[in-house]
Amino acid sequence: MELYSTLSPGLEKIAKEEIESLGGKVKEIREERGRVFFEGDLKVMAKLNYFSRTLERINILLYRGEVESLEDIYEVIYNLDWTFIDENKSFAIRPLRVGSHNFTSIDIGRVAGEALIKSYLRDKNVRLKVNLDEPDVIVRVELIHNELLVGLDTTGDIALDKRGYRVYNHLAHLNSTIAASLIYLGNFREYESLLDPMCGSATILIEGALIRRNIPPGIFRERKYGFSFLNLFGRELLEDVKREVNINYEKYLIYGIDKNPKFLEGAKRNLESAMVDDTVNLILGDATKIDKIFNEVDLVVVNPPYGIRLGKKRLLRELYDNFLLSVKRVMHGNSRVICITAETKLFEEAIAKADLTVKEKFNVKFGGLSTKVYYLTL
Repeated sequence: MELYSTLSPGLEKIAKEEIESLGGKVKEIREERGRVFFEGDLKVMAKLNYFSRTLERINILLYRGEVESLEDIYEVIYNLDWTFIDENKSFAIRPLRVGSHNFTSIDIGRVAGEALIKSYLRDKNVRLKVNLDEPDVIVRVELIHNELLVGLDTTGDIALDKRGYRVYNHLAHLNSTIAASLIYLGNFREYESLLDPMCGSATILIEGALIRRNIPPGIFRERKYGFSFLNLFGRELLEDVKREVNINYEKYLIYGIDKNPKFLEGAKRNLESAMVDDTVNLILGDATKIDKIFNEVDLVVVNPPYGIRLGKKRLLRELYDNFLLSVKRVMHGNSRVICITAETKLFEEAIAKADLTVKEKFNVKFGGLSTKVYYLTL
C-alpha cells in the first residue's frame, strides 16, 4: 500500500528515519516541501498515527499524477473506486492548491466532491452524504503546481502535532513535532542530560521525556481527538498497535529553565497533563547564566525568542551572545546544542563570538515563518 505523510518542511530526513523505524519503506522525500512518500500495510499506517512524533498527517495515496484543469481533476476522482466507503458514512473533501491556476481550492473541492458523489452513485446506487464539519471519511485532494495527489486521510482534521496534553498555551510555543524532531536530531541518548534553558510551556521537555520513557503521543490523541482510520478500518487495528506500548518508568536528567514564574507554572501544568512531571526538573533562572546552575550538560535543545520588533534588536543580540557564551562553559567534548530561530543573522554572529562549530544547519518552515535549525558543537 502506498502512503504519504505531511510534516513541517525541512524535517523530511528526520521523519524518514522515524517512518522506517516503525516499519515503513520510504520511496521518495520532497525536501523542504513537507512530504514523504512510502510503502506500508495497514498496521504500519496505524503505528505511525499512534507512535509517530515527527509527522503531522498520514494519508493513503489513492492517486498521483499530472493534471491541467478542473475537468482533469473531475475525471480522476470519478474513475477511482470509492466503494470501500460504507454507505452510511459521510465524507468531506479537503482541497489544497499550490501554484498558479485559473481556479481556486474551493473550486477543486466542489468539483472533487461532485465527482465522488456521482462515482459512488454509479457503483452503489446510493448518494453518499457530505458532512463538512465532522465527516467520517476525509479525502485530501491536493494540487501542487501540476501534480495532483488524492489521499485518504487516516489522521483526521486535527493533525498529529496537536498531541492533546497541552493545557497551558505559551504565546510562542513550539510545534510539538518540530520539538521532537530537534531532539531526534540531537541524538538524545538514554544516559544523557537534556536542557531547555528557555523552556516556556515545556514542549521540548515534554517531548524529550516522552521519547525517553517510550510514551506514545497516541495515548493523548486517542482521548481527545481520535483517529480517522477508526471510521474506515475499525478499532481492532488500533488495539493491536496499542499492545506494543512498553512505557519506561525510570527517571531521567531532563531540565528546564525560564526566568518567568508564570511560564514555569504553565509548564508544570503541561508536564502533569503529559504524565511526565516526575521526569522533568523546572528551574527559575536565567538562560545567560547556565554555568551558574550546571557544571556540564550533554544536550541543549532550545527555541529562543525571535521576531522581536527592530527597536528591541539590541536586547535580542545580547540574549543570543550571552546565552551561547554561557552554554559553551557547560559543554564538554560530546555536548550538542540544537537551536531553531528566525533571527539567523544575529544568531550566527553570536555563534562566531562564542567560537562554536556549526556541524549542520538547514531551513524549517514553522508557523508561516522561515526559520533555521543549527546543530552546534565545541
